[in-house]
Amino acid sequence: MAVTLDDKTVAELRNLADRLRIDSIRATNASKSGHPTSCASMAEIMSCLFFRVMKYKLSEPRDKSSDRFILSKGHAAPILYAAWAEAGLFPVDDIMNLRKLDSDLEGHPTPRLNFVDVATGSLGQGLSVACGMAYVGKHFDKASYRTYCLIGDGESAEGSIWEALHFAGHYRLDNLCAIFDINRLGQSEPTSLQHNMEVYRKRLEAFGFHAIVVDGHDVEELCKAFDEASATVGKPTAILAKTFKGYKFPTISDELDWHGKPLGAKADEVIRAIEQQMQPGTATGAPKILEPLNDAPVVDIDDLRLSTPPAYKMGEMVATRFAYGTALAKLAEHNSRVIALDGDTKNSTYSDRIKKVSAERYIECFIAEQNLVGVAIGAGCRNRTIPYVSTFAAFFTRAFDQLRMGAISQTNITCVGSHAGVSIGEDGPSQMALEDLAMFRSIPGSTVFYPSDAVSCERAAELAGKTKGICFIRTSRPNTAVIYENVQFFSAGKGHVVRSHDQDDLVIVGAGVTLHEALKASDMLMEAGIKAAVIDPFTIKPIDHDLLLKEATRCNGRVLTVEDHYPEGGLGEAVASTLAEQRNIIVKILAVREVPRSGPPEVLLEHFGIGAKSIAEAAKKLVAL
Repeated sequence: MAVTLDDKTVAELRNLADRLRIDSIRATNASKSGHPTSCASMAEIMSCLFFRVMKYKLSEPRDKSSDRFILSKGHAAPILYAAWAEAGLFPVDDIMNLRKLDSDLEGHPTPRLNFVDVATGSLGQGLSVACGMAYVGKHFDKASYRTYCLIGDGESAEGSIWEALHFAGHYRLDNLCAIFDINRLGQSEPTSLQHNMEVYRKRLEAFGFHAIVVDGHDVEELCKAFDEASATVGKPTAILAKTFKGYKFPTISDELDWHGKPLGAKADEVIRAIEQQMQPGTATGAPKILEPLNDAPVVDIDDLRLSTPPAYKMGEMVATRFAYGTALAKLAEHNSRVIALDGDTKNSTYSDRIKKVSAERYIECFIAEQNLVGVAIGAGCRNRTIPYVSTFAAFFTRAFDQLRMGAISQTNITCVGSHAGVSIGEDGPSQMALEDLAMFRSIPGSTVFYPSDAVSCERAAELAGKTKGICFIRTSRPNTAVIYENVQFFSAGKGHVVRSHDQDDLVIVGAGVTLHEALKASDMLMEAGIKAAVIDPFTIKPIDHDLLLKEATRCNGRVLTVEDHYPEGGLGEAVASTLAEQRNIIVKILAVREVPRSGPPEVLLEHFGIGAKSIAEAAKKLVAL
């Protein structure tokens, strides 16, 4: 139920909004860069949120029970910093360090700051993250905290926003409030809808939201809308705030060509104009901040292990994608905070096996991979869950920007990509992940697992959940033989010699399907009088430099890599890179070197030069050098 605001509160909220405007002007002028006009349009929204609506702890900004706030339009970072400063988290004067090298008050928010959960600034991603937070709050924490996401009207053109709207509406996330700052202007021209508020309202209602159109500069309307949102049951709320870019900036408000520009010489004039509109005699201190209800449970995401060890027979034929599903269920049995998310491929990735442990801990994200990854990032925030995210490996490329931002966000999620390479067979090139290793290797702080049998895959799933940063596990469609004993120890960055002889002539490095092809090739070569050692790297990043150097040196300086992946950025380049500074070592790379086509897996492996016969022929030529 809406609570009527008294005149004093209204005056305080208005004045706080103006103080936030002034803070943003001063901060961006000091840094000689930034977005003061984008801050000005949302000043009343921030004032109401931080000093009337949200419940949070200044002493612990990431408190488990506090409300969540995501600034999706991350370029408006100065006003976010100003809000926390005006609340008392740090001195207001500190915002004058905006964008300085030695300051964590960066141009766009990052979790280097203790009041920021995820990095924003690549537009269109904040709402997906907010959906993940809200889903966890509603279904796992079952707590009273709410999630607020502020979205720019320009970024609402992003398809990821609409994916997130669909997700929120489908799951009736009534603890989620999306606020659209509809200030009419984009960076270079007006937005497509400008101030057509009725179209916005109809679109949001069509996605299952309770949509409220308000004057975004009227604190009384805003507070009433926020109260209405908190009382709405069974559907998320969207507050559609009609605002003006550069509001209260004389000659600048609602004008083009001021995006991303500090006010410079105009700053003092604009600040004086704003100050003249502030109500005198109103208390300068911020209104009291509401304390959260401490009802989010204490959880332990560190105690993660398989409930039972791998239990396979040597030589048993098991696809690593199936072993992943088995491992996921075991991890979920042991830790109630393990969750699985998928994009409608769960019966192929085998992520659906978690449902046998707990159907509630599976989140169907449908065919919307950008939102899939964004929701997972949100679900993992504040250490509330251990998210495992799966789909066909090829489709993670759609979410590369989310993954890139996830690294900046210091997120901890495990991505599991199945159906990798030409070995998937008849489905053809659109389904064949041949770039995925390169993509995940390029992400800062990532760990890339490429298990080659069921035992190593179960252990990869266990290790990934305990590894900081973004992890990727590449799984295969075909059944492959179990080559490791169930008691084998595995560690990220540590490979294994799975075949060796006295005085080997070369070493072959394979992973996944190609490791098994390498073992076949080693048998063929032995018949021709050539001894070939075989290495399973287990992780492509980090790669086991010491093992590779030791074996390369032992094997006459001849190294042959083979991968079901394009040559750029894959296994071969990882091996070549780590051995690049070594003398007298030759690395020959076998990879898929053209866009493939449909066909039986075993035929495709040979056709594209990565099957056992091709490996053996390449090995003979390498040894002869």
